[in-house]
Amino acid sequence: MSELIKKLNWRYATKRMNGQAIPQEKLDNILEAIKLAPSSVGLQPYNVIVVEDKELKDKIFSEAAPRQLQIPDASHLLVFAAWEKLTSQHVDDFIQLIASTRNVSLESLAGYHSSINGGILSRSEEVNFDWAARQAYIALGHGLVAAATEEVDATPMEGFDAAKLDEILGLQEKGLRSVVILTLGYRDHEKDPLANAKKVRRAHEELFISI
Repeated sequence: MSELIKKLNWRYATKRMNGQAIPQEKLDNILEAIKLAPSSVGLQPYNVIVVEDKELKDKIFSEAAPRQLQIPDASHLLVFAAWEKLTSQHVDDFIQLIASTRNVSLESLAGYHSSINGGILSRSEEVNFDWAARQAYIALGHGLVAAATEEVDATPMEGFDAAKLDEILGLQEKGLRSVVILTLGYRDHEKDPLANAKKVRRAHEELFISI
């Protein structure tokens, strides 16, 4: 069994955290993995809000996610927020980033620029928001695997009042809408009844279909 598979067997959707802080190096590695996640055309149409402040976590728990018992004692909350409206400025900035990072001319990227504008910007705002949210979920997956490799507990969660969370974090003013939360921290073995439970997954031959 590979080391990665061992780590993934170790992880589970932690139900209660113990309040212990994550070392900065581990947090940085998780965030870097999220940054390196693939996204359609490479645009990364989302932001990740990193919440560490205790009072803010408590406010989110009490007002936007009262059923999510992991939040108050989590070390950090990562809020994945998709761009509410994709604009031509987003695309222009992305093309400029490619040019500066790879030391190529903007002229050489004109075809790619036009392709993105013609494809993505021709769609409705609702379609683009749904697309951006799906890209954020890909990044979430990278964060979950990275947390496991760092032996940091991580629980993805929906089931929160997105409008209220957006209000608390001031996301509307930033052109963002929250789509999913990832809590990071360490499991509470005494309060979490599933801390030592066996992982339940469908059998390989039931899950995968070979054609």
